[in-house]
Amino acid sequence: MSADRPRIGIVGLGLVGQAIAQRLQGAGFACTGFDLRPEAVAQFVAAGHQGTDQLDDLAHGLHTLVLAVFDTAGVLKVVDTLLAARGDGNEPLTLIDCSTGDPDALAALAQRLQTKNIGFIEAPLSGSSAQIAAGQATLLLGGEAGAIAAQAAVLDAISTQRIHVGGAGMGARAKLATNLVLGLNRAVLAEGMVFAERMGIAPAAFLQLVLATPARSDAAMAKGAMMVSGEFTPQSRIRQHLKDVQLMLDAAQAAGQRLPLSQAHAALMRAAVDAGDGDLDNAGLIRQIRREAL
Repeated sequence: MSADRPRIGIVGLGLVGQAIAQRLQGAGFACTGFDLRPEAVAQFVAAGHQGTDQLDDLAHGLHTLVLAVFDTAGVLKVVDTLLAARGDGNEPLTLIDCSTGDPDALAALAQRLQTKNIGFIEAPLSGSSAQIAAGQATLLLGGEAGAIAAQAAVLDAISTQRIHVGGAGMGARAKLATNLVLGLNRAVLAEGMVFAERMGIAPAAFLQLVLATPARSDAAMAKGAMMVSGEFTPQSRIRQHLKDVQLMLDAAQAAGQRLPLSQAHAALMRAAVDAGDGDLDNAGLIRQIRREAL
């Protein structure tokens, strides 16, 4: 670790947290990670990082914490634990939240933390864990410009592709809107592949057709081969995207907007989770579409 690269804390050591740590490590940062699952911490340590089984350990001595937990409820639990451990301490701290969460709750959290000398930056990543690890994901940033500029080295290490979309809450809104399009692209590809298969076109041949026509998409390039092979080792999970789509539906309802395609998408994913496929990669939704036979 170089002298100008302080240690970074990471809370949540799943696919995204591990990928972010890989990026930070490659940029010369050292990482200390926490997860509720001992096996995740062990994997983190095996990758050359420092681990802890106590979240309280990250409340002092670190100035930047990256949160890569499942949802906003998890973010709020982490914050409550950190605030209790900090007590009346006022050492500066910045939280970089890379989860996909509830925009209104995150905006309220940012206001709450201002009084505690804690900066808050939303930094959800558009891209799979594999794309994050390769530096190909895009950070959708919400927060104060000054706080973001102060964390430029950390953010650059995670990804040099980033868009500042506004204040706290706007990062989540941007992620939900872009994830809506991405998720439907994947679902449409799966549905098209099953449709072609039913008409006698082999999945591999259909994927070649898609990639050679205006139907081509990044989703087809990223997930098509997985759908053809039936290998669904997760880079992102069906149950995780279902959580995101439910946030989309909730936000749309609050705004007085119906999302008919996303409602159908959510129903498919719920059925996939009920069938035991929730921890498969999102490409595994094709299995549920095949189960939707008349």
